[in-house]
Amino acid sequence: MSLKPLGDRVLVKPDAAEQKTASGLYIASNAQEKPQRGTVVAVGTGKVNDKGERMPIDVKPGDTVIYGKFGGNEVKVDGEDYLLMRADDIYAIVE
Repeated sequence: MSLKPLGDRVLVKPDAAEQKTASGLYIASNAQEKPQRGTVVAVGTGKVNDKGERMPIDVKPGDTVIYGKFGGNEVKVDGEDYLLMRADDIYAIVE
């Protein structure tokens, strides 16, 4: 199954949570922080402004992005976890 986001929505595959500290200690799964970085999988067509014109989205599939810790809705597709969020919830593109 594939998902095509609507409007100004973006589908992101989150990076894996950190399992080790910098000093080499393992982090328990319940203490791991949610990742705030991921890869854009699909984007919608953009939001429609007051004049009826479609506003393009700044990200494209394949971009690595930084997003808010609690942004988006978690969805599961074919056993894979994704986040479906508004383009406004994305703070930056990692270059």
